[in-house]
Amino acid sequence: MAQGQMRESVKMALDTLRTNKLRSGLTILGIVIGVTSVIAISSIINGLNNRVGDFVSSLGSNVFWVFHLPVIGVRPTTEQLTRKKLTMDDVYALRQLPHVIAADGGKQYVKNQAFRVGDASVKYNGKKVGGTLIQGDTAQLADVQDVAMLQGRIFSDEEDHRHAKVIVIGHDTWEELFGQENAIGKEVTVETSLYTVIGVFDKRKSPFGGGRNPNDNAVFLPMGTFENMHPEQKDIWVSVKFDDPKYKALVEEEIRELLRVRRHVKVEAEDNFEIFGPDSLARLWGQLSGGLFLFMLAVSSVGLMVGGVGVMNIMLVSVTERTREIGIRKALGATKRTILTQFTTEAMTLCAVGGVIGVLVGAVITGIVYLLPIGLPATLSTFWVLFGFGVACGIGLLFGIYPAWKAANLDPIEALRYE
Repeated sequence: MAQGQMRESVKMALDTLRTNKLRSGLTILGIVIGVTSVIAISSIINGLNNRVGDFVSSLGSNVFWVFHLPVIGVRPTTEQLTRKKLTMDDVYALRQLPHVIAADGGKQYVKNQAFRVGDASVKYNGKKVGGTLIQGDTAQLADVQDVAMLQGRIFSDEEDHRHAKVIVIGHDTWEELFGQENAIGKEVTVETSLYTVIGVFDKRKSPFGGGRNPNDNAVFLPMGTFENMHPEQKDIWVSVKFDDPKYKALVEEEIRELLRVRRHVKVEAEDNFEIFGPDSLARLWGQLSGGLFLFMLAVSSVGLMVGGVGVMNIMLVSVTERTREIGIRKALGATKRTILTQFTTEAMTLCAVGGVIGVLVGAVITGIVYLLPIGLPATLSTFWVLFGFGVACGIGLLFGIYPAWKAANLDPIEALRYE
């Protein structure tokens, strides 16, 4: 009996949709917008989470970075900005720690320190690449970063010590200058000087999957050579790789103790340097994605609330239009519960239709975003599809109760008199 009433209520709701297509469409528009927002934004966030997770994993779980001030997720204070810089002697000292297998000190010449935008040009045989990063490193660069060599080799300690004019270039720099040709032994112009290419790095992963990794359009010089080119650059970014992730806490403490001694930090004073790991990037992204999630909730909530009010409005209109019908049904024995169930089901059906349309539109938007040239990752999530559809049905139940209650409590005699 109950199932029959449910089927009848659903049928009547669908009949209402077909009879008043424009009115019904405008009514559920808010539901469609709300569910579409949930599906589209959650798909983008889900895709970005997966890509960032893969990128962080590619950095390894046995790497630390050390810098004289914090750069991830916080604004440095005046005290932090005036701290003593790290030195190459610190790098050499870190290499002596028991579990450390490689340590590299790097300096960069960039246009914008905040966004690490390259500002150099590299030329070869009439071709030119702009916006290139210039970076100085030690011979242990590839060991620390696990960067694969596409061609050639990394520079040696001996080349570093004698300030040899050799470079290793990033994948994109090589591709734009040489196409698919072998670049080893060729001379390229960086800024105003000639350098011999001895290696080409393979392509690196991008944090968000699409676009390019800035380090793919870069040239890497021995540290001594870089310091001759840009002696004004003093900031050293130290990268430390250790042998086993299980020693992570021990190695971090050893790095901290060594640098505190070398930098003459008093026992009661806080560190005047910062130690980061891949998990620091993961935490920062977690904060950013949390903000995106709140934005998604805000946008979808507005659409769903507007849709809910629209559903309540059309159901109240429907109750008024069908007052006489309700009176006849009550005269024939229909109970309050039957009427209440009928109109509540109709409201939920309206919202469910809006939810289905919203899911479909959201899926289409997800596909379009995924196929865009920028390559922004977007992954449709079953959880968010079910969540969006469930919330749409819940809105129908919430905003359909009052009109259903009003219909169920109509006086049958008064309802039969209604014209």
